[in-house]
Amino acid sequence: MPETAILLWVTVAVAVAFDFTNGFHDTANAIATSISTRALSPHAAVGLAAVFNLVGAVVTVAFFQAKVSNTIASTLAIRPGLVVVMSALIGAITWNLLTWYRGLPSSSTHALIGGLCGAGIAAAHGLDGVRWSALGKQVASLVISPPLGFVAAAIFAVLLLFVIYRFGWRPVRVNRTLRSLQVVTAAFLSYSHGANDAQKTMAAITLALVAAGDIPRFEVPLWVVVLSAAAIGFGTYAGGWRIIRTLGWSILKLEPATAMSAQLMGATVIPGATLIGLPVSTTHVITGAVMGVGISKKLSAVRWGLGASIVLAWLVTIPASALIAWVAFAIFNTAGLRG
Repeated sequence: MPETAILLWVTVAVAVAFDFTNGFHDTANAIATSISTRALSPHAAVGLAAVFNLVGAVVTVAFFQAKVSNTIASTLAIRPGLVVVMSALIGAITWNLLTWYRGLPSSSTHALIGGLCGAGIAAAHGLDGVRWSALGKQVASLVISPPLGFVAAAIFAVLLLFVIYRFGWRPVRVNRTLRSLQVVTAAFLSYSHGANDAQKTMAAITLALVAAGDIPRFEVPLWVVVLSAAAIGFGTYAGGWRIIRTLGWSILKLEPATAMSAQLMGATVIPGATLIGLPVSTTHVITGAVMGVGISKKLSAVRWGLGASIVLAWLVTIPASALIAWVAFAIFNTAGLRG
């Protein structure tokens, strides 16, 4: 039907908009630390992050399958219609924009999962719209990843600083070397972000294609992979300067040793989760890593009050985006849009 086709492509457009906001919202994850230590200029950092976000998305799905997309799609216990998918995306986009405006590095992953939950509950007229066992697995991976990044970064930073001081390496030479290494770790972190996060948009678009009857089962088409990768790449290039300031300067005054440690450990945690299909939050992992390297110096080096505000935003993300998606579905339903 023409109406279904129109609604499908509107849903795809909304999914691309979500991917774009994901890119500029999460740009800070990969590049804030490199900018704050002057390892990269802002424009060079954003360009590098955009390219490696795109490469990570395409390469991972092409060679390792869309495992994260499958996990995201399993959130719903119902066969979703196009309005369900569109409502979920609207919930996620709205929350991304609100937290971006406030400069808070919240999770686009959390936002989309919350949006799917809210839209699923609204469509099923009850809690049966969500597959709670699958949601529990997703939430567990999201909860575990920040402490993992925190601990890994703290240990690595302590060891790195010990080696630097033990051998009496000159600070100027060490900082120059570490800034060069930050370019590599920023690229690695951007690649990891694209590999994990772009798959969430792939899941949303593929769910829409299944709902419209364009494909018989949930299997991510190649054009969806390319579109999602390009959207997150362009979104990354647009930049997210409010959040970059929060991660790069506000939580902790970073230096090359601590910045490189946070980037490397954050980028190490994310690919492992991607390979086994767990949707982790790049935002949460790298923020945890930044706080972790802070305690390698002293506890007072970290602005714990700001950290608490970020954690509060994390806790609110799923219910807030779920509520927005529920309201969006109710509005569409009242307007007679039931595709």
